[in-house]
Amino acid sequence: MTTKYTQTGLWIEEKDGVVRVGLSEKGQDDVGEVMFVELPKFGEKLRIGDNLLSVEGAKAVSEISAPITGTVQKVHDALEDEIEKLNSKDREDNWIIELTNVSGFTSAEFSDNPWFGQVKPEEV
Repeated sequence: MTTKYTQTGLWIEEKDGVVRVGLSEKGQDDVGEVMFVELPKFGEKLRIGDNLLSVEGAKAVSEISAPITGTVQKVHDALEDEIEKLNSKDREDNWIIELTNVSGFTSAEFSDNPWFGQVKPEEV
């Protein structure tokens, strides 16, 4: 299992040909407490740069772009009724979608560092 992070605050994890995408600790910090989310639809084909997620938080309203290309195989539908899951540190709670037919995952746009492109707030 490989986990990578984006500068836009997502984590990406590949396992057995399926890629799960979620909101990283950095993404949670950038947005603040999440209060509303608009999720992609099952079967939707996402390309790098397409709008993956519309999220409204205490600090910001954000459109987060898809960091990879793929087909939405599964959507974390529980987020619609339990939005607070996106504020969780647990990846079983804060995942957003699962993708198949993925490309672009080996790009230099990803890092092993969860705070890729930023210093973790407690370290400032």
